[in-house]
Amino acid sequence: MGTHRSQARTWYGTTSYHIRVKGSLRANWSDRLGGMRITPDEGDPGCTVLEGPLPDQAARMGVLNGLYDLGMPLLLVECVNGDDSR
Repeated sequence: MGTHRSQARTWYGTTSYHIRVKGSLRANWSDRLGGMRITPDEGDPGCTVLEGPLPDQAARMGVLNGLYDLGMPLLLVECVNGDDSR
């Protein structure tokens, strides 16, 4: 009988995210949105993609609240990778 170890994801520490919103957002908003890279969605010109690492939950909430304040509907918030070594 083999052993199965489940790895619990930690929500602390730097984690990279892929966020997709409806609407157009210029790259110069990056500083106000956690330094994330902002690019038009190649598959849908009516959408924008934000990608990059955020240091903690507070930074993630800051980005999401900033997008909410701008009236940008969220289509996807995806955790791309995280520091699971803690």
